[in-house]
Amino acid sequence: MATGGRTRILIVDDSAVMRSLLRTVVGADSRLEVAGTAADGASALDCIDTLHPDLMLLDVDMPVMDGLVTLKNMHARGHHIPVIMCSSLTQRGARVTIEALAGGAADYVTKPAGQASREAALRALSQDLIKKIHALTSASKRLAIPQAGFRVPMPQQAASCALAVVVIGVSTGGPAALDKLLPLLPGDFPLPVLVVQHMPELFTGLLAERLNGRCRLSVREAAEGDPVLPGTVSIARGNWHMEVLAGAGAGHPATLHLTQGPSENHCRPAVDVLFRTAAAAYGGGVLAVVLTGMGNDGLAGCRILRGLGGAVLAQDQATSAVWGMPGAVATAGLAQRVLPLDAIAPEVMRLASRSQSEARTLREAVV
Repeated sequence: MATGGRTRILIVDDSAVMRSLLRTVVGADSRLEVAGTAADGASALDCIDTLHPDLMLLDVDMPVMDGLVTLKNMHARGHHIPVIMCSSLTQRGARVTIEALAGGAADYVTKPAGQASREAALRALSQDLIKKIHALTSASKRLAIPQAGFRVPMPQQAASCALAVVVIGVSTGGPAALDKLLPLLPGDFPLPVLVVQHMPELFTGLLAERLNGRCRLSVREAAEGDPVLPGTVSIARGNWHMEVLAGAGAGHPATLHLTQGPSENHCRPAVDVLFRTAAAAYGGGVLAVVLTGMGNDGLAGCRILRGLGGAVLAQDQATSAVWGMPGAVATAGLAQRVLPLDAIAPEVMRLASRSQSEARTLREAVV
């Protein structure tokens, strides 16, 4: 990353119009500079070796070598600079972008479409792109952090309050994080899993489809009225908040309610909506996991959960694409543990297993 001066950006797109738009957006920020441009992936790989950019803006569809193949070749050559994919809002564009994000791209932006003028297109692109560039290249990513396995004091959870659900909040870098975490959960995992990933509607269904092919649990995009059941991972639908409604009496599972209420933390779906409503439905029986992402969505929800005796895990900074969301939770002292990504699934399974065992022991003692 750039340690002084401006952050250097490599623009890779086969469209001269798009390269011009991106060059204008990047050039308008005094903290950034265009290191170079390329019209295909093969040329981009050569540019990385000679220009040493801090970040790449990479088109999805290109001749010679497309974005997904370029990304794989970058990693094979040992290049691990942040990559933001530039995707069209089409089914194919979304599908390839999901594959790229799961394969290590840090984030994506959608290409402007339907704007009345070049100026409108520039405004739309700049609003989304610049904050992502700075989040991924910020020096704050390299500040001193809690060590892996770091613990903070938390209220002792009563043994009678068995865990009933796992809720996960994630944003920037999320598809790659979920791609590593969720396949590690066994097919007999005893709790339902609910996920909010900040992503548009076209993308969340494809994300769920991809994960369903990789996980032993059933993964689906949430639908109105879905029961919250063990063995199922439900991913919030893009542009819809996902709420949890308590079951209608003993023996009835909680259900999911989708709403297009106001955005929270500039997001819809919002992690805080999921966490808050899960707390209302399950009390202290919630295990919250906050993964990589910009901003602080999930912080308020974690405060509510901790106040009720729920458990909170946060991803550490070293393995996060952006340590905004988990960092906010960790530095507020709300995380039971701050862990590297590969240690989170084992900890989730340990807590779920212990909780089930304690609840079973309590039931047997009562009987």
